[in-house]
Amino acid sequence: MTLVWILAFVVAITIHEASHAYMADRLGDPTARLSGRLSLNPLVHYDPIGTTLLLVLSILRSLGVPIIPFGWAKPVPVDPYNLKNPKKDSAIISLAGPASNLVIALIVSIIARVFPPFTIVAVPFVMLNVSLAIFNLIPIHPLDGGKILVGILPRKYAYEAEAFLSKFGTIILFLLILPSFGGSSLISSIISPVMNLFFKILLPQLPLT
Repeated sequence: MTLVWILAFVVAITIHEASHAYMADRLGDPTARLSGRLSLNPLVHYDPIGTTLLLVLSILRSLGVPIIPFGWAKPVPVDPYNLKNPKKDSAIISLAGPASNLVIALIVSIIARVFPPFTIVAVPFVMLNVSLAIFNLIPIHPLDGGKILVGILPRKYAYEAEAFLSKFGTIILFLLILPSFGGSSLISSIISPVMNLFFKILLPQLPLT
């Protein structure tokens, strides 16, 4: 079963990052494609910290540890000068990753409903793709949510948000990931209810909590 979780992990991060690269290329920026990131090779998307974190948490989850895996991959390079509308297009490129994960989770869920025996395989794919999507939608740099937030804010507030998140985003994210006195991280307490809602919708056969 651990191998299924690892396979789901590889698929989740690869599709996530390749979707960023594909959308950037479609919107006029070939940087990711020229850098070899428009690829389904998981090795080119590996981040030593974020991807390793997701892999370790995925393996622990497969062994029965009651945690929700989260993490990130190597950021896809984007040159805003190649984009027709840098502010809006950057948000669209950032949204492509989490959106692709949710689409995968939905497709796998539908297959599991049609073929119930597939549920045992569907669980890791749904959980990891939903977890990666929701985690990355948190509006903090360097996560996708930070770029999405900047992209949808009015121009005046977008500049202020970008300056703040560029300076303090990584520090804030690190503090959110650190375990609190209760043993779980603050970020897990924030996003777990949202993830569990998706799990209950996409995997109604299981009593997920």
